[in-house]
Amino acid sequence: MTEPAKTSDELAQIRTTLAEKRTLMAADRSLMAWIRTGLSMISFGFTIYKVLEGFRGTGIEDMPHGNPRNIGLFLVGLGTACIVMGTIEYWHGLGEMRMYGPVRTRRPSFTFALILSAFGVVLFASIAWRVL
Repeated sequence: MTEPAKTSDELAQIRTTLAEKRTLMAADRSLMAWIRTGLSMISFGFTIYKVLEGFRGTGIEDMPHGNPRNIGLFLVGLGTACIVMGTIEYWHGLGEMRMYGPVRTRRPSFTFALILSAFGVVLFASIAWRVL
C-alpha cells in the first residue's frame, strides 16, 4: 500500500522538527568538544604534576620549589575552566532554543559536563592544598 501524500504543512512541520534535532545535536557535539579538550588538559596537568613530583623525590629533578605544582595547577585550572565555559555556552544555547519551543535540559552530555566540572574543581583544590 502507498502512504497518502503529506500536505505542505505536514512536510514543513517534519522539516522544522528535524532542524531542531540537528541544532540540538550540534550543540551536544560542541559541548563534547569542550569536554574532550578540558579533560585532556586536566589529565595532562595531573600527570605532569605527579611525574615531576616523583622526580623531585629522587633528587634527579632540578626545578625551583613549587614548579610541578604550579604547572599542574595551571593545566588543571585551564581544563576545568574550559569545561565550565563550554557548559555555560551550552546552557545559553539551550536557553535560546527554548524561545522557539520546549527543549529537554536533562541531556547526557550536559550532565557529564557538570560532573566533570565538579571533578576538575576538586582536583584543582587537591593539588592546591597538596592533598594528592
